[in-house]
Amino acid sequence: MKKAIVIGSGAGGAMAAKELQGHFQVTVLEAGGEFKPFQFDVESLARFRKTGVYLDERMITGLFPSMRIRKATSGMVLVYGKCTGGTTTLSCGNGMRCDQGLIRLGIDLDPEFEELAEEVPLSTDHQKCWSPITKSLYRVCEELGYEPMPTTKMVTGKPCAQCSRCVLGCRTGAKWDSRELLKEAIEKGADLKTNCAVEKLRIDPKDHTVHFVYTRENGRSKIYFADLIVLAAGGLSTPIILEQSGISCEPTLFVDPVLCVAAEYKNAGQDHQIPMAFLMERDGYMLSPYIDYLSYFFNKSWRLPSSDILSMMIKLSDSEAGASRSQTLIKDLTRRDRERLKTAVSECRAILGKMGVANKDMFLGTINAGHPGGMLPLTANEAESFHNPNLPENLYIADATLLPESLGNPPIYTTLALAKRVAKVCTKAMA
Repeated sequence: MKKAIVIGSGAGGAMAAKELQGHFQVTVLEAGGEFKPFQFDVESLARFRKTGVYLDERMITGLFPSMRIRKATSGMVLVYGKCTGGTTTLSCGNGMRCDQGLIRLGIDLDPEFEELAEEVPLSTDHQKCWSPITKSLYRVCEELGYEPMPTTKMVTGKPCAQCSRCVLGCRTGAKWDSRELLKEAIEKGADLKTNCAVEKLRIDPKDHTVHFVYTRENGRSKIYFADLIVLAAGGLSTPIILEQSGISCEPTLFVDPVLCVAAEYKNAGQDHQIPMAFLMERDGYMLSPYIDYLSYFFNKSWRLPSSDILSMMIKLSDSEAGASRSQTLIKDLTRRDRERLKTAVSECRAILGKMGVANKDMFLGTINAGHPGGMLPLTANEAESFHNPNLPENLYIADATLLPESLGNPPIYTTLALAKRVAKVCTKAMA
């Protein structure tokens, strides 16, 4: 049986591994270790904020090794997961189809989304557990004409603790993440190597193929061989691996920036509600109730008890302009991005105002992002092959790096469908 290496175990990597195992003998290379949820009490740690001990968002890794932070040259904070399950373990578990950009290229993922519906359970049953504050926010948004809708969540069927800590790792296992797919792949015979960071791929100049993967594993260099390589290390790491292998990407990085507009609101209780319980699609961004824990720990304006914070999140569909490189991360908001953000902030202020909050008592969070992609975007010419002509013929990408534009929405469900299709293409091409 031919061998395949899948690099990364997030949404794209885990799905590719699950689909490919059996057609190939799959080895999954994951740079991080086994995922473990955040182990500390948030409020206890928050008591140290006044001491100034929390100086930089990158310090969160010391408390929560699975969460990693990179800062762009502009200062923007980028969040990603380095662990089994990748960034899916740090998500809010939203399951949304957002493939409009792919459809415009002539790519129809209907068959893959139909298969996903049987594999990844979706639910809006969390509405039954909404608090009075969440219900009030929903009603206010309806009155303002923002057309809110309950957010579809990827679930496992296990009970939800309503702890609001989805982005810190689900402690009850109620939130679905890609470790479910990884488990299936392993049960089918795939191998998993953790703490195995891929450094580069060796491309044979004679036939423009790649068979050797150079890694750093437990402090030692190691080389893996395969007939097929599927690169799904995420929108920040996949371009770096390609760069270090001599393959250039495009300066078209998008990240879906997040900014929260918040206020002190006694006993709001958002810290004990499912985050992003509902959402509103706007022109170039979306709005949703959400407490941003990065702002909570590291932004001076947020030094309040978490139970007394009422917060609305803006998730921006940003311009495709930026780059993730080994030495630098280049990403900033363009003029168009800032104009959209200004409009979105005004709408969030209107929502909080209708909740009885004075404008002077509102404050902003830290701009951060966790949905990077787009640095090797698909084109109409690749709608069938899913293969950039600059790539070696046996190297495929299966993550958000392929997306042609910023979604401004949770990308996991779309990435799962995309990786499904890529796996099918690989199987056919390598038969």
